Amino acid sequence: MKHPDGLYIVLISIHGLIRGHELELGRDADTGGQTKYVIELARALAENPQVSRVDLLTRRVIDPKVDRDYGESIEHLSSRAQIIRLSCGPRRYLRKEVLWPYLGSFADYALQHIRRVGRLPDVIHSHYADAGYVGLRLSGLLGIPLVHTGHSLGRVKHQRLLEGGTSKESIEARYNISQRIEAEEQALGAAALVVASTQQEVDEQYALYDNYQPKRMVVIPPGTDLERFHPPSRFWRNPPIEGQINRFLSYPRKPMILALSRPDARKNIATLIRAYGENPALRQKANLAVVAGNRDDISTMEKGPRTVLKEILLLIDRYDLYGSIAYPKHHDISDVPDLYRLAARSKGIFINPALTEPFGLTLIEAAASGLPVIATHDGGPQEILEHCKNGNLIDPLDADRMGEVLLEALSDRSRWQRWAKNGLKGAHQHYSWPGHVTKYLREVGKVIRKAKKPRLQAKKKSRLPVSEKVLVCDIDNTLTGDREGLRNLFKNLKEAGTEIGFGIATGRNFTSTLKVLKEWEIPLPDLLITGVGSQIFYGPNLVEDQSWQQHIRYRWKREAILEAMGDVPHLRFQPRSEQLPCKISYYVDPKKGIDLAAIARHLRRLDLSANIIYSHQAYLDLLPVRASKGSAVRFFCDKWGIPLEHLLVVGDSGSDEEMLSGNILGAVVGNYSPELEHLHEDPSIYFAKGHHAWGILEALEHYGFIEQERVVAAKERAI
Repeated sequence: MKHPDGLYIVLISIHGLIRGHELELGRDADTGGQTKYVIELARALAENPQVSRVDLLTRRVIDPKVDRDYGESIEHLSSRAQIIRLSCGPRRYLRKEVLWPYLGSFADYALQHIRRVGRLPDVIHSHYADAGYVGLRLSGLLGIPLVHTGHSLGRVKHQRLLEGGTSKESIEARYNISQRIEAEEQALGAAALVVASTQQEVDEQYALYDNYQPKRMVVIPPGTDLERFHPPSRFWRNPPIEGQINRFLSYPRKPMILALSRPDARKNIATLIRAYGENPALRQKANLAVVAGNRDDISTMEKGPRTVLKEILLLIDRYDLYGSIAYPKHHDISDVPDLYRLAARSKGIFINPALTEPFGLTLIEAAASGLPVIATHDGGPQEILEHCKNGNLIDPLDADRMGEVLLEALSDRSRWQRWAKNGLKGAHQHYSWPGHVTKYLREVGKVIRKAKKPRLQAKKKSRLPVSEKVLVCDIDNTLTGDREGLRNLFKNLKEAGTEIGFGIATGRNFTSTLKVLKEWEIPLPDLLITGVGSQIFYGPNLVEDQSWQQHIRYRWKREAILEAMGDVPHLRFQPRSEQLPCKISYYVDPKKGIDLAAIARHLRRLDLSANIIYSHQAYLDLLPVRASKGSAVRFFCDKWGIPLEHLLVVGDSGSDEEMLSGNILGAVVGNYSPELEHLHEDPSIYFAKGHHAWGILEALEHYGFIEQERVVAAKERAI
C-alpha cells in the first residue's frame, strides 16, 4: 500500500464481527451499529485527499461457527484503507465481556503491526471501552494523540440495568461493568479528543464520568451512505425481502410499522408488541414488521437473544397477532435499504423504541429513505429529530402512549408527507459521510498540530549482551529474600553466557537500588528501570534514557497533584529521597487502608492525570499516565528491537502487574503479594511454587530460557 505524504490514521474496534462486505448486523449484541460505523468511517476517511492510509485494527477470529473471512489477517476496503486482524486470546469468537484478559496481548500485536508499517500514525482513534484500553497504551507508548469514541457507555448501561431491576451482582458477573467503566475513565483521561454523536451524549452521558472534560469533546454525527438509502422510485421493483415479509401477513397492503434491531432486551421490542397488541385501532390500521437479527434455531442461541425472541413469540401468541405481524428469520445487509423503502411505499413508519440510544443510525437511514420515524426520547433521537423534523419522540416504557402516537402518525396523511420530505432533506444536509469527514479532519488536525511529532525509532540490533533474550525481575521479595537461591540464579545466568540478558524493574529510586544490589551482591544489570517505571538506565555505565523522561511528561502536573493529594487521609509522604520529578510516593496506613477508586475520582474531577499504583498493601505511587514498569519494558523492547516474546518478567506485587501481561512472558514468585491473586485467572502468567530467586529459576525452566538440567542441579544442591 503506497503512502504519499498524508495522514495515517489507525482506528481500533475490537469486538464483534467486522468485515467490509455483508456485515452480519444484528447477529448478536456485539455486531451492531458500531461495526457498520467504523467500516464506513474507514472508507470515508480514505476517500479524503488529506488521508494517505487508514488501518482498522480488530480481532482475528478463527472459528467454524463464523465465516472464514474473519480469520483473514488483511482485508482491503479500498486502495488506502484496510482491515488488519490481530490475535487476541483464544481464536474462537468471544463476546466482548470476556475479552479483557487478552487486550494487553492485542495491544502488543498492534504495536508490532505499526512497527512493520514503518511509520507512526498521526492519530489513534479507539471505539468502545475495550479499544480505549488498547488505544491508551499504544498512544502512551508511541507518544501520539488518542481520539476516543465511547459509542455505548458503561455508566449509562449500569444505571439503566439497575433501574430495570437487575442486581449489581448480576450486572458485574455478566458485563464486567466495573472493569469497563474504569477503562472508559482511563481513556477519557488520556484522550486528546473525544468524538460524540450528540450534544446530549456530552452533556448527560459523559457527564457521569469523573474524567468529564467537555472542552476536549466534540459532536460529529455519523454519516449515512446516501447512495444505498434513498426513497423508492416509481419504477422500483419488488425486492426479495418483500416475499419474506408478506408471507406472514393477511393484508400485506396495509401501512407497515417497521422495527429493525438486534434481539437485545435494551432494544425494547416487547413493549412495542404490547403497544401494538393492546391498540385495536392500530392493529386495524397497520401491519407490524419486527426484523430482529438472524436466527436458525432459537434454542441454540445465547441466553440474551434467546430470551428476547421467546418473549416476542409469546406476546404474539398472547395477543393473537398472526396475520398482522411479520418476524422473518433471516435477512441480509443488502435487504435493509429495501425494508425502509417497503415501509415508505406503504406510507408506514419506522420505530426505534430502545430504552437507551446513544445515536440511532437506523433513524437516519429511515429518514434518507423517505420514511418518517417514531423514536425513544433518549440520546441521539432527540437531536436527529430536531435536525430532520420527521417524526415524534416517545417514552419507551409507556406502551399505551406508544400505540397512540403510532396511530396518530399513520392517520394524518399530509403530516406524513411533510415528515417524509423533511427527513430526506435533513439526512442529506446533516448526515452525509463527506460532511462528517470534513469536520472530523478539522478537529483531529487541531489535535495533531498541538502534539509534538515523535519519530519512529529505527530498529537497532541490541547493544546489550543478549541474543534477543532478556530476564527482568523486581528486586524486593523477588530477587532478594533468599541468598542461596540468588547465588544459584546468577550462577546459572553466568553459565548461560550472552544467551540471557539481565534487567531489573523496581519501585526503588536509583540510589536505593544500587545500595540493595551491593548489599545482596547482585551484579549490575544491563537494563535498570527504577521509580516504578519513571526512569530507565542502560548498562554497564547505567546511562539514563532521556527520551523516556521526555515521553512520560505528557499531562503530568506534579505540583497540582501534590496539592490535591493533601486532602486524602491515611497517607504519609515518603522521604524526599524517594520522590522523583515523575514520581510522588506515600506510605499507606495498613490498619486503615486506602480507597483507590476515591483517589482516582478526586484527581479526575480536577482534570489531573496520574497512574496510581498500590503495592505490598503499604506503598502508593503516583506517576504520569504514560509511566509504569509495563510501559517502560515495552519502550525498552521497542527501542532495542527485542521481541516481547523474548522477554521474561518476574515479579511479586501490584506494581509488577502491567509488565506481567500481554505478549511478554510473565511469572510470579511463590511469595507474591495478595494484590496479584486475581492473575491466577490469566493462563498466560506462570505462578511459581518457589519463593524469591528460586521462583525465578523455576520460571526460567518453565519458559525454556535456561537448560532444565541446570535448574535441576541447582535445586539438588539446595537440598
